[in-house]
Amino acid sequence: MDMAREKGTVEDLDLDDVLLQGFKGIKCAESGGPEPGVGCAGRGVITAINFLEENGAYGDDTEFIFYDVLGDVVCGGFAMPIREGKAKEIYIVTSGEMMAMYAANNISRGVLKYAQSGGVRLGGLICNSRKTDKEFELISELASKLGTQMIHFVPRDNEVQRAELRKKTVIDYAPNHPQADEYRELARKIADNRNFVIPTPITMDELERLLMDYGIMESEEVAA
Repeated sequence: MDMAREKGTVEDLDLDDVLLQGFKGIKCAESGGPEPGVGCAGRGVITAINFLEENGAYGDDTEFIFYDVLGDVVCGGFAMPIREGKAKEIYIVTSGEMMAMYAANNISRGVLKYAQSGGVRLGGLICNSRKTDKEFELISELASKLGTQMIHFVPRDNEVQRAELRKKTVIDYAPNHPQADEYRELARKIADNRNFVIPTPITMDELERLLMDYGIMESEEVAA
């Protein structure tokens, strides 16, 4: 979107300007969006997706297409690929922090809305660990309450930051590191997944009770 602004319109772009080929032949494009504080990210997401489709980004050799979008249920960043029928499987990345769980539940509400009118389904939660107390148990239980699965628990490791500083994925930067195996396992689980559901979001009271059940919140805190 930044390049489209520079050139005047998205029609002035060539596919080679924005689609880059990286590690193992993976093709990547950064959609960008409006200037910070201006406009809606959702519009940029769908403009970028349409441009890629119309200009042949997805060939016969394309095995998987991933849209990594903001979990913004208000502006529509995450909803745009669903609303336009571009995405069929949704995976929500969360952690054991309360606000991350709150956001995951809200995204499930959005998935529920579009699942009723289309074929989109929730494939599971991915716990990107923040090393909070009882995190594995919490996200497993949240997934159960949403009617889905925790498809993988990704441990926290500083190798991720080391790879990012070198502008590489962990598998590219440190293929023999245990963290690389975690991402391989996550990829395998997504490729083999057949457990797709219409989610059953919970209320805020239910979320707070879940946190209390695992000792994360005290009852006095909720009362306050």
